[in-house]
Formats: sequence, structure tokens, C-alpha cells
Amino acid sequence: MGTRREATIEDLYNVAEDGKAEIVNGEVVVMGPVGDAHGHASLEVVVSLREYAKRTKGGRAIPDPVAFVVNLPHRRSFCPDAAFHVGPSFGRKFIEGAPVFAVEVRSDGDYGAAAERRLAAKRADYFAAGTLVVWDVDVLRDGLVSVYRAADPLTPAVYRRGEHAEAEPAVPGWSMAVDDLFLTA
Repeated sequence: MGTRREATIEDLYNVAEDGKAEIVNGEVVVMGPVGDAHGHASLEVVVSLREYAKRTKGGRAIPDPVAFVVNLPHRRSFCPDAAFHVGPSFGRKFIEGAPVFAVEVRSDGDYGAAAERRLAAKRADYFAAGTLVVWDVDVLRDGLVSVYRAADPLTPAVYRRGEHAEAEPAVPGWSMAVDDLFLTA
């Protein structure tokens, strides 16, 4: 009976170019390509965060697939769909530490009881690593943004079309229209 080798950050660097992956439970978990609606929502958040960062000169908008290296018992990295980072640049290396704000946009496989447990566990990991706010963005079914905060991780604020979602206290004074997350014909 052989022993399984734990995946390392070096393994993450060797994921195919432009690949998106995380190290969870000692394994590299590769995330496949996403659809148009998912990509649009991620891009809109990054663009809005970039404008905020330029205006406030505090923090940086981080696009997918930039990795954040953390040191949790069962997780070594995150690769959010969009994020906001306050801290130094790491150049060609992955960012050390968790983002203050992370955005996870749901894909087709992110529905059902098992998916809900997996998403809740990932949010708990974000908070354990130091993330202050996590958005769960659903542009495929319910058309809403659930905003989870480290201070009360089980009770999200929910924003729907026609409303503005925020990320307090991680990104002070920033918000964006939920409508902007959806493709228009």
C-alpha cells in the first residue's frame, strides 16, 4: 500500500498555463472552463473593483485565475473568480495570504445539497484564512448575490436585481449594481 504525496505549491505552479486550480485536502483540484454568464459576472466585479482601487488608492482588484496561498490544515490555496487584495505585490509569484474580499460565481455544478456543503466549507476556509467578506454570486438560477461576512458567516445579506451589493467592511464604500452582473441581449 503506497503513500500518497501531498500536493505542493510548486505543483500549483505547474498547472497548465492559464489553468485554474486550488490545493484542497492535499490534492490539486483543477477547475474547468466556465460559461459566458459566469465570465461576464467575474469580469464586471473586477472592473468595478479596479475603478474603486484607482479612486481610493487602497488595494487592488484581482482577476481569475490568480492564486492566493494560505496555510490551513486542509487547504493551501484559493483561486477566486474575483478578489480584492490589500498588501504588497508578489510579482510573478502567487499572492501570500487570503484576499480581504473574495467572489465565487456559481457554475452549473454548484447546485444541490452536496454543492451547498462544499461552498459553505470553502467560505469557512476563506474566513479561517482571514478573508472578511465572500460573495456567492448566482447568475444562473436565482439571480442574486449572497454576501457572507466573517463576523456572521452563517447569515448572508442577500441582494437581487435592482439593488446594489456591497462588501463592507472589506471594501469600504464600494458597491455595484446587481444588474451589472447579468448578460444583456
